[in-house]
Amino acid sequence: MTAPLALVTGGVKRVGAVIAARLAESGYALALHGNSDAVPEDRLAQTLGARGSEWSGFQQDFMTEGAAEALLDQVIGHFGRTPDLIVNSASIFGQDDAESVDEATMLAHYRVNSLVPVLLSTALHQRRAGASERACVVHILDQRVRNPNRDQLSYTLSKQALAESVRSLAVACASRLRVNGVAPGLTLTAGEYAADQLAEITAMMPLDRLPDPGDIADAVLYLAGARSVTGQVICVDGGANLKGFDRDFIHLGKS
Repeated sequence: MTAPLALVTGGVKRVGAVIAARLAESGYALALHGNSDAVPEDRLAQTLGARGSEWSGFQQDFMTEGAAEALLDQVIGHFGRTPDLIVNSASIFGQDDAESVDEATMLAHYRVNSLVPVLLSTALHQRRAGASERACVVHILDQRVRNPNRDQLSYTLSKQALAESVRSLAVACASRLRVNGVAPGLTLTAGEYAADQLAEITAMMPLDRLPDPGDIADAVLYLAGARSVTGQVICVDGGANLKGFDRDFIHLGKS
């Protein structure tokens, strides 16, 4: 039996790599995209090797015109079939606000964080004509789309646009795709937060906890198999979306 195929953008590092590893453990063949290279980080590489997973890496700079269609066609050319699942995890994250935002920064965020994921989805829809089963698309969003703060303006606006595309694409592509989103909270702090600051932020969450990458991967895996679910966004954030924060988390919980 042929393994289902998943394309994970940004799938060689960080949260994308954890999602890819979970999909590999669940029997998926993997097309792993990276921006500057497509070499899986060590833990993902170990999982792929231990599972004997079918996989290949694909490098594509999403700032390049036509990148979405080019990436999808490369994947189809290599595997000989269209993906059954696309996880749009690749993104860029800037630090601008209303005082510093400029056209170039905003356009870059919209291209990588919104335009390319939407075009990957519509390209998959076009190439799935005649398929017997619907494919699935999962956009990786951000819990701040529910209650935005004043920081990282271009990033926030681009993720809000992607979040709004979930419902529109779910309707427009319903004959061939299911389209959903996962909106994480603060994850993979990578040494940017002091222990006492992180403890205070955690205590602000309704569930008194922050998500880890495995929680996000679990939500993606659920949506990949939830054949009666489309047009939905699942927040995986310890309940952060239920509250409003005036600033980004990096500014909170400091003495």
